[in-house]
Amino acid sequence: MYYEYWCLRKPPFDNVPDPTMYVDSHKSMENAIAETLFAIEEGGESIAVIVGDVGLGKTLSLRMIIDSLDQEKYKIALITNPSITFVQLTKEIIGQLTGKPYKKTRKVDLLETFNKILFETIDTGKKVLILIDEANAISPANLEHLRLLTNMQDDDRNLFTMVLCGQTELARRLEHPSRANLFQRVGTYNTIDTIHTEALVKTYVETRLRLAGGTQQIFNDDAFDPLWKHSEEGVPRLINKICKLCLKAGETNGLESINGELVDQIGQRFQRMTGPVGQRRRPRKIFGRGVTGRTVHRAVTEEKEVMTEPAVPMPAPIPETADVPEPIRPVAAESMGERAQPRLVAQTDEPGETPAPSGETIAFEYQQPVEIEVGKMKATVDLPLHVIQQAQSSSRESRVKLAGVLAARVLQQHPHITASASADPVELWSKVRESLLNLFEDEQKLGVM
Repeated sequence: MYYEYWCLRKPPFDNVPDPTMYVDSHKSMENAIAETLFAIEEGGESIAVIVGDVGLGKTLSLRMIIDSLDQEKYKIALITNPSITFVQLTKEIIGQLTGKPYKKTRKVDLLETFNKILFETIDTGKKVLILIDEANAISPANLEHLRLLTNMQDDDRNLFTMVLCGQTELARRLEHPSRANLFQRVGTYNTIDTIHTEALVKTYVETRLRLAGGTQQIFNDDAFDPLWKHSEEGVPRLINKICKLCLKAGETNGLESINGELVDQIGQRFQRMTGPVGQRRRPRKIFGRGVTGRTVHRAVTEEKEVMTEPAVPMPAPIPETADVPEPIRPVAAESMGERAQPRLVAQTDEPGETPAPSGETIAFEYQQPVEIEVGKMKATVDLPLHVIQQAQSSSRESRVKLAGVLAARVLQQHPHITASASADPVELWSKVRESLLNLFEDEQKLGVM
């Protein structure tokens, strides 16, 4: 193994949330851990929040918090995939707290059981702790449901603490004026930032090497300036990735140490190959409620890492701009025969959902009718055959781009979908895009070979 070449006991830079490899040179992470522990142990807060961009150590922070607690005093549930329904989320929490699967599905049963667990736990001298990682994936509706869970408290004490940990999208949602009643319940609110200085990056690298069993200097002093720059000025995940590849390259080439030149060569591999976006037109209002095309562009950018795959030979990529074929030009429904009567149909009576106006249709240049989800509503979209074929013959990245463009146009042409005060346009756009993406990848459902 490459790390044995450097006389190390284990890999020092694996990107896993290993508490034994924690380094106290990351000041914002230290502060987040300390304040969250205070909220849990002494502050008696109902909600604590940790936010930060990707790769900064949020998941490791949660692991450190769990390891720092007296396990005899807490019943802990750790949710790592919260992008599920509230019923599924509550069942998972109850299952982890009780240690056995919970099979009931009625919301009233779930809430009654959860409330019972809270009081039984407090009677034994313990407290319930719920930690939710990737909380930016929680839907707006589920955020409201979680807020209502915090009403299950005693008159003079909080029976549980919930820790929400997620990317900056979580902060935007919590700080939205419509969620003031949730934000006011947040007891501690911390942001994890990069490792601030080159000197601290050096401390971080050398400490992890020492924790892995190293006794000699491996990275030369001139290695830390390029490491600082190529890690986007101190992003831990990028530091780990570059350092790990440097150690492997050093083993392969029989080096005695890692110098700045090698770090620079490795770091250049991860320079963003997509150049600056061309001059943009002035953003224009397309979704109602002041949301612009920049909102969708931001959402596409934030989710690109999750949705892409390694580069493979592919057809020419489908651009994100207006030269996408014209599947979105509305066509009069009466010109398409009886089956051209697609309507948005409300599937819920929850507040904030706005059904389509009577007679409203979503119909596009006819070729292949497919059904998609738009929030809690359904819509039929007719896609030209050549668009479907091009999407299915392209890479996943290209399909994601196309689905994103089509989703934006659906919302642009039907602003009533986002007219509700509680509607989240980015959330709706994401759902439409995901539905289209699933359809592109389902040849049997589309009937296209």
